[in-house]
Amino acid sequence: MNFYESLKTELDQLQDQGQFRELRNISYRSGKAFLESRELLNLSSNDYLGLAARTDLREEFFAPLCNGKNAETFSMTASSSRLLTGNHPGYAALESQLSRLYHGRAALVLNSGYHANIGILPALTGSDDLILSDKLNHASIIDGIRLSGAAFKRYGHRDYDQLEKIIAEKVSACKRIFIISESVFSMDGDIADLKRLVEIKQRYNAVLLIDEAHAAGVFGQKGCGICEETGLIDEIDIIIGTFGKALCSSGAYAIMQPVVRDYLINKMRPLIFTTALPPVTVNWTSFILSQAVTMNARRLQLQELAAKFRSAIKEKGYKTGGSSQIVPLIIGDNVKTIELAEKLRNSGFLVFPVRPPTVPQGTSRLRFSLSANMSWNELKGVLDLL
Repeated sequence: MNFYESLKTELDQLQDQGQFRELRNISYRSGKAFLESRELLNLSSNDYLGLAARTDLREEFFAPLCNGKNAETFSMTASSSRLLTGNHPGYAALESQLSRLYHGRAALVLNSGYHANIGILPALTGSDDLILSDKLNHASIIDGIRLSGAAFKRYGHRDYDQLEKIIAEKVSACKRIFIISESVFSMDGDIADLKRLVEIKQRYNAVLLIDEAHAAGVFGQKGCGICEETGLIDEIDIIIGTFGKALCSSGAYAIMQPVVRDYLINKMRPLIFTTALPPVTVNWTSFILSQAVTMNARRLQLQELAAKFRSAIKEKGYKTGGSSQIVPLIIGDNVKTIELAEKLRNSGFLVFPVRPPTVPQGTSRLRFSLSANMSWNELKGVLDLL
């Protein structure tokens, strides 16, 4: 069997298993998604605060350019990596802004959440270290662990007794222990017990990393995530957030001590060996961040909407879970999940099946990602179909 035939065989197997994926052309107008020319309620995006459709924000941001001012602010390329000539002034402004939000701690802006997760652990850990990861952490975290070359173990999802047991058994055999967890888990919508993780970190002198990708902008008085909401910003060694979800931009950031920032600048390969984000992107992020910190009412509205929707799904007899803006509807069977997703799309709701290996075998689901600009009447249509 030649190369192309082997690929075709494997793809055919994915088709038979209900796990074949394909790219779809989706466009947006006035906050609505259009799939094959049909207008749908978008239940599959990460636009949690509903900012992506805010034309007023875009007009305000680009007004200086339209008036012929500050053209360099809107440059479409940095033309170099940050360590060469790509570290334009927008970076310093954004990192200072983040530092103020996170109690004066050092901030480092990165090209994406994926870059953060495949870069930070490999830079900080070595073969004598042990990384302990929640079993449901994102694939980017798993990839970063594999690239690190450190020993690692996955503890049961939010099973902190098991985590502590592993540490007690391994602490004498490794140089350092790193614990990493998402705060809001991307496929289940549930939330890590950060207080317990901090207690374990302190008891064993471990290094704690928390990925706030799905919490940044959504939780906390200023939108600094579960770390802010629980009052633990200063207790977590590295906080990772993304701009590509609730903050409707591109890129990511990490919050840490200054010495860690300096170390990453010298050792983190995805930072060193990639072209910097363009000034227009970094400056847009700074603009949006200044808006988002004032939107606590939208955050509370979103959480209330999600709680009501989750409760209504349970009343319909479906299995769900979590306590965030991500509401899973767990079906189990791949084919049934695909069929229900198609039924919902045909009825005006943009939702896609989530199947293995993204989630464990037997837990295929629909994942409803809610936005603060949605109304209960819109979501009620989903419930009527269920």
